[in-house]
Amino acid sequence: MHCTKYGSRIVVHTSFVRYLLWVSYFEPRTSNFEKGVLGIKVGIGYDVHALVEGRPLILGGVEIPYVKGLLGHSDADVLIHAVMDSLLGALALGDIGGHFPDHDSRYRGISSLTLLEHVMELLEAKGYHVGNMDSIIMAEQPKLAPFISKMRYNLSRAMNVEEACISVKATTTERLGFVGREEGIGAQAIVSLEKVGG
Repeated sequence: MHCTKYGSRIVVHTSFVRYLLWVSYFEPRTSNFEKGVLGIKVGIGYDVHALVEGRPLILGGVEIPYVKGLLGHSDADVLIHAVMDSLLGALALGDIGGHFPDHDSRYRGISSLTLLEHVMELLEAKGYHVGNMDSIIMAEQPKLAPFISKMRYNLSRAMNVEEACISVKATTTERLGFVGREEGIGAQAIVSLEKVGG
């Protein structure tokens, strides 16, 4: 309030108006953020394995007929490895190398679906469930379209979520890079997690 020779008058400063607008707009949203938005987390995962002869090619838990397979300590399922890294990353729990080191004989030749089940146990212990997951496999050969549906089915069961929330895509790199030279296969995944009861 300002006093003048003409009497008292209220002067509302622009900065004060901005403050009131900020409070009216953000305060309830801050409360909602603390209650709900903090219950949403996002993670990204990426993995690559070399293609070699004498190994089965397993992607998304599906064995795919091909002359080469992926080199790795486990079954080298590059798609599931990317998915697991996205889940662990969303909860800041490190990566699959820390949880399943390649020098540990317990994981030699193990199915990555089994490893994914363990990651899901960690996620559930933290009070989260999967909201949705999107992924992409980068491979010049073989053609993966006939196997995508089965991959989605396997992932949805392992991640305790409907197939409608699981996306798996495949692409080539137009013969560019190690994927284009058919030296390896890569995969990337992004996942959203939701707090149970959040």
